[in-house]
Amino acid sequence: MAIEKRVFGRTGHMSSAVVFGAAALARVDQGVADRVLDLLIEHDVNHIDTAASYGDAERRVGPWMDRHRDRFFLATKTGDRDYAAARDSIRRSLDRLRTDHVDLIQLHALIHPDEWERALSADGALKACIEAREQGLVKYIGVTGHGWNVAAMHRRSLERFDFDSILLPWNWFAAQHKTYAPDFERTMKLAAERNVAVQTIKGVARGPWAAGAKRDRTTWYQPLEAMDDIRPAVHWILSRPGVFLLSAGDVALLPSILKAASEPVMKPSDEAMAALSARTGLASIFGI
Repeated sequence: MAIEKRVFGRTGHMSSAVVFGAAALARVDQGVADRVLDLLIEHDVNHIDTAASYGDAERRVGPWMDRHRDRFFLATKTGDRDYAAARDSIRRSLDRLRTDHVDLIQLHALIHPDEWERALSADGALKACIEAREQGLVKYIGVTGHGWNVAAMHRRSLERFDFDSILLPWNWFAAQHKTYAPDFERTMKLAAERNVAVQTIKGVARGPWAAGAKRDRTTWYQPLEAMDDIRPAVHWILSRPGVFLLSAGDVALLPSILKAASEPVMKPSDEAMAALSARTGLASIFGI
């Protein structure tokens, strides 16, 4: 069963509600990557998110574009903050991705005030993104971030520039956070007013790796793993209209996430999510 398609903000693109997070390809060979492609096609996932800093991910996605460029809305990111470095980063990404354009370029992890000032200054990374858009190398421009201040920083970014998309953490645990939850809702309201696409990450995050735990996943946090835990976590996010979920950074988790998203989405009750939290020990991955 194919995953539901949703309008990706003002771009008008009908993107799969689950976006493939290509960070999962950072340290795999091309054979593994090509098996992932088969899985994406099986579930009709048509949107890929990667980044210049995700190890070999762009190089693994590149061969897919030789055959399937028209199938995918393709997004990448630059973590550079000044114009020249970001300009060069965008061009290297195009080379690695084997394409003459990406659909979305994103300023990556823009949450530190000093870096924010540099990136959005007159000679900052944003200038390179705008220039690339004018040259037809990118179609849209977005901003991403992690951490408990990201929702507030994204509002600040949207007030400075008319970004087409934002990306930030969201899950049931975050929705219980006394400051992040209201910040997220204010940012969602502004995004809705501007028709800005909202992408969410860490949907199946369980918490930080416990001391002594066997780190047998490529995610930097400990994820939910059982299907009975992943399903409600995924459905809780996708039950919100217009919101997109990026898959986790581990190829072994992808089948369960896509299977859950392919099923009819039923929003779990607060009681069910509280029970999930108690059973799995959901915790903050950002330290507070």
